[in-house]
Amino acid sequence: MQHLQGSTTLNRHHQCLSGVLLLVWAGSSLALPQHAAVPGGVAVIDLGHAAQAPEARWGEQPLAVLRDNGRWFALLGIPLDTLPGELEISITSGASSSRRSIAIGLKNYPEQRLTIKDKRKVEPAAEDVIRIEREKKISEEVKRRFSHEVPQTDFTLPASGPLSSRFGLRRFFNGLPRNPHAGLDVAVGSGAPIKAPADGTVANTGDYFFNGNTVFLDHGQGLISAYMHLSRLDVRPGQRVKKGEILGAAGATGRVTGPHLHWAVILNNTPVDPELFLNRP
Repeated sequence: MQHLQGSTTLNRHHQCLSGVLLLVWAGSSLALPQHAAVPGGVAVIDLGHAAQAPEARWGEQPLAVLRDNGRWFALLGIPLDTLPGELEISITSGASSSRRSIAIGLKNYPEQRLTIKDKRKVEPAAEDVIRIEREKKISEEVKRRFSHEVPQTDFTLPASGPLSSRFGLRRFFNGLPRNPHAGLDVAVGSGAPIKAPADGTVANTGDYFFNGNTVFLDHGQGLISAYMHLSRLDVRPGQRVKKGEILGAAGATGRVTGPHLHWAVILNNTPVDPELFLNRP
């Protein structure tokens, strides 16, 4: 795991953010996500010591702020369409305010070309478009949620299977360009159990045109996860779930080429790479 840190006792892998020298922890056992200041990544920003939690914002969007090892860290999810350059966040700690510029690097994601048998899932009919727009409003509202619960960020993989399609792939369905792959696919068969990777509250469930049967979990402070293409839903909105609790079963509902789990992680209303939250050695 790598995090932006300020301690001189850490392994000295240096990064410069707007002229401020910060150090990267190269061998940490912290439960924070991996630092990856690239499109689709997460910037883990050291806010230092304070008696009370600082507030951090990106524009009007509040950011998750967590305490670990006596220090506060802000988590910034970086949109996939972000160009190399700098993003600025504002920090309020007590009566003092400051701004921090985060240097965003370049990351090129590979292409993926898929053939979808149900052509309506690629070129929807007029009545499908109405449904899609209605569902989009629902999912966008869920992704904007910001509860004040302190989230767990040491996720476990929600299904037991190999990783297949990775996050960020530039996708073509039946030769037509579509949105990049905003999640991580786990290759499992229909009926395989899908488990919560961390504690959370069920924010929404439903059958979506593209996503099929879906569960959204709210982990707190703008950290949302989603589980798509399920064959069965075992939870209901408002239900509290613990890490490892079964959410449903894998399937092939929605726009798919076969059974699998599509797992998405949203941070500050931004889809980010779920692998950054897997607490791996």
